[in-house]
Amino acid sequence: MFTGIVEELGEITAVETLDDACRFRLRGTVVTEGARHGDSIAVNGVCLTVVDHEGDEFTADVMAETLDRSSLGVLAVGSRVNLERPTAVGARLGGHIVQGHVDGTGEILDRKPSEHWEIVKVSLPGHLARYVVEKGSITVDGISLTVVDAGPDFFTVSLIPTTLALTTLGLKQPGDPVNLEVDVIAKYVERLLGTQGGTR
Repeated sequence: MFTGIVEELGEITAVETLDDACRFRLRGTVVTEGARHGDSIAVNGVCLTVVDHEGDEFTADVMAETLDRSSLGVLAVGSRVNLERPTAVGARLGGHIVQGHVDGTGEILDRKPSEHWEIVKVSLPGHLARYVVEKGSITVDGISLTVVDAGPDFFTVSLIPTTLALTTLGLKQPGDPVNLEVDVIAKYVERLLGTQGGTR
């Protein structure tokens, strides 16, 4: 489990394309500290498994299912990525409960800068709209954010200078894809209420 508090801005250093998957080599000085084979690291909000680790770099395999459901397929050598290690039991939950299981992708639609923050508008797939509410939580490229406004096919978030400086959302422009993970609690509530109501 993750919390959506990005630990560092990493970089893709190599991409190996396979028949039905790809292998990334990534650099991240913080997340590789103490990393071992089999550990999980969230890359732009996608939970990946460490296959190999050497120095400040690690390798992770990405299967076709993940490439189809996320924006990882557009990454190339030099791409910057948000990196986060799983939260430790007993640690503070700084963001919200994040699984690293991407529900879909959106697209940056607009950016409106102001003196101390920036409003970013993101497209929202229709099947996810029911899980996104004003002042609720959403994960964008692995970043735990609070929804400012929720529409039928979009939402907005307000980014503070720290988020702009230390994550990929400070770099992305209109047209760029982002990974989205909605609040898992909303999905469980929907399932439970649907089952109790006899609709499922």
